[in-house]
Amino acid sequence: MILKPFDLASPLHHAAAASVWTAACGADLTISARFVSYNVQPGAGKVQAGRLVYLDDAGAEPEAAGFALASALPGDALADSPGTGHIDAIAVIPAAQRRGAGSILLAWAEGWLRERGCTQIILGASQRPFVPGVPAELGTARFFQQQGYLPNPGHAVVWDMAHDLRDYVTPPTALKARGVEARSARPEDEAALLGFLRREFPGGWRYEAEELLGAGLRISDYVLLWSERGVDGCCLVTLEDSLRPMDRFYPYRLPRPWGQLGSIGISADRRGLGYGAALLDGSLRHLRDNGVRGCIIDWLVLVDFYARFGFCKFRQYGMMSKKV
Repeated sequence: MILKPFDLASPLHHAAAASVWTAACGADLTISARFVSYNVQPGAGKVQAGRLVYLDDAGAEPEAAGFALASALPGDALADSPGTGHIDAIAVIPAAQRRGAGSILLAWAEGWLRERGCTQIILGASQRPFVPGVPAELGTARFFQQQGYLPNPGHAVVWDMAHDLRDYVTPPTALKARGVEARSARPEDEAALLGFLRREFPGGWRYEAEELLGAGLRISDYVLLWSERGVDGCCLVTLEDSLRPMDRFYPYRLPRPWGQLGSIGISADRRGLGYGAALLDGSLRHLRDNGVRGCIIDWLVLVDFYARFGFCKFRQYGMMSKKV
């Protein structure tokens, strides 16, 4: 086995990673080279690296048998806790599995993160995630358990949920809050959006918004909840032509056009008053009115809340981490 550096700027390496991932994970978890390219873009404070593994060195350009990517945000308020790193992705083609390639890539990723001061490593769940955790359908949790990874305390399992929005109507549960309005953000709303996030969600969601808007995200992909005092909630949505690639959400078994919803958040002092339901309903109507049918809400714990809006469990992930 031969390890070679993953060139984060190389379209050839982006395509190689997409090919390996799709071969390893199957058609329901297909990704594109564009998605890999999006996930390895530089970010403020972000450090990231990767490796490709080859079975031999024959030929001028042998095909990769596997790859791994790891990232960290050292010293940044985003970190889940001080010293947290992420294995963004790790995949090995079927022909190379059970031959040591996965263990070699995992050992490299762990070593690279340790060198950068990380004392806890999370599988997936990074700032630009390939997956929130280990997809249950792949049956690979045992491999990671053998390498010392354990289910996360508190939230060992998260879900993607899905719904066909063609016939979506506002449920009665969304009508509790009064005096609020959910609508797509406009260019003049950027300061209000970022002010809300810096006040209520100063970690990952604030960071994501600043990075996305700086990269050219159309601000109408945010739905804002307005109250008498200004913005009291926001929801990020994805359409097939959005800056964020839709294949991150693996909607392939759903009817097209596809859409995604989340993150979604409400001011801390307005929770439990129906504001979340009003914002969710407004965001779903925004997607429906833009033609979306197959809709994914990803990385969920509050399954019962979203079920009240017609969503059903779609994909399960195991959240796993390791102290190093």
